[in-house]
Amino acid sequence: MSLAVSTSAPHHGIRTLAPLGPGSGRSAAAVVPTMGVEEEFLLVDRRSRAPVGRAARVIEAASGRLGPLVQPEFFTAQVETCTSPTSSTAVLRAELAWLRAELVRAADAQDCLLVGTGTAVIPPEHPLTITPDERYRRMAVRFASAVGGYDQPVCGCHVHVGVSSRAQALDLANRLRPWLPTLQALSANSPFDRGRDTGHASWRAFEHARWPTVGPAPFLDEASYERIAHDLVQCGALLDRRMIYWYARPSEHVPTLEIRVADVNARLDTVVLLAALVRGLAGVLLPEGEEGRPPPFLECGRLREAHRLAAVHGLCGEGLDPVGGARVPVWDMLERLRERAAPGLAAAGDLLLVDTMLDRLRAEGGGAARQRAAHVRRGRLSDVVDSLARTTAAV
Repeated sequence: MSLAVSTSAPHHGIRTLAPLGPGSGRSAAAVVPTMGVEEEFLLVDRRSRAPVGRAARVIEAASGRLGPLVQPEFFTAQVETCTSPTSSTAVLRAELAWLRAELVRAADAQDCLLVGTGTAVIPPEHPLTITPDERYRRMAVRFASAVGGYDQPVCGCHVHVGVSSRAQALDLANRLRPWLPTLQALSANSPFDRGRDTGHASWRAFEHARWPTVGPAPFLDEASYERIAHDLVQCGALLDRRMIYWYARPSEHVPTLEIRVADVNARLDTVVLLAALVRGLAGVLLPEGEEGRPPPFLECGRLREAHRLAAVHGLCGEGLDPVGGARVPVWDMLERLRERAAPGLAAAGDLLLVDTMLDRLRAEGGGAARQRAAHVRRGRLSDVVDSLARTTAAV
């Protein structure tokens, strides 16, 4: 659950570029924040395709090369990787590919597959176990209703954006709120849950919401954040501040804003696209914060409904514009997001890359659609798992 921080490279921060050219309509310069990605993967048995608790052995096999970049997660059927901070999308993609390749190799040695999906396609054959960590054990006891029957791991993909302070992280979170439902729709990749088609594009979003604080971040400044974080822990609603699971939260241990709205995806390009869009938006919104421009006002119920529709439909059908309140085709919202982020994407040299990946995504469908396509061919859930495993390994 922590992003790796290099001690030999520059820390998470912001590199300012020249102001945008005439006609941009913006007085602020574009910036290129550093970024990093955490991916949570599921381990499934090679024969049954059901989740299996072999993470300790897989991590041990991979840690010689990956070190702290591979970590355990809540269930022993999960593993997590975290990249180093970088300002280069190419470097980010290369590191993500390397991390995946090493984990695929380690999983294969333990007779299991590494799968990039938000929820388990096939149910576990036996109740899963919690990773033997004191904090996780305390969470399992205090929040037993969230853990459920020990058969529902959920796997997300978290994007970190470098900031200069907690105050700046919170201001950026306020400005990103209108765009997070669209990013959630883009990354929806959990239509199946333990043997059934849920009818949703991201069932993970609903399962994850059993935990306290999962949902849109409140509109906060630094003083109100500190007050709310303190009160949530003091009253026992949370075990500690690391359990603040808002869709956008300031990290407690590195100077970043963490975006936690996405399912993990098998296709690596989707992860790179997600990170590039988050960073591109931040590159535009951070200077606006420095200039003192007010963030948009959002009605809380409307924002929650926008997230609900994103989880239900993914990239298919309509979403909700959380600012204006109109029902809008999801791809129209994604095009608006791309236009909003364009100056930041251009400053980072990512505009052509993002346009190419968006074109491919439109042509081939998102993760949820591809999972269903794998199932419809023969009606076998094992085909879905095999397709996910192949795509996860195809780096």
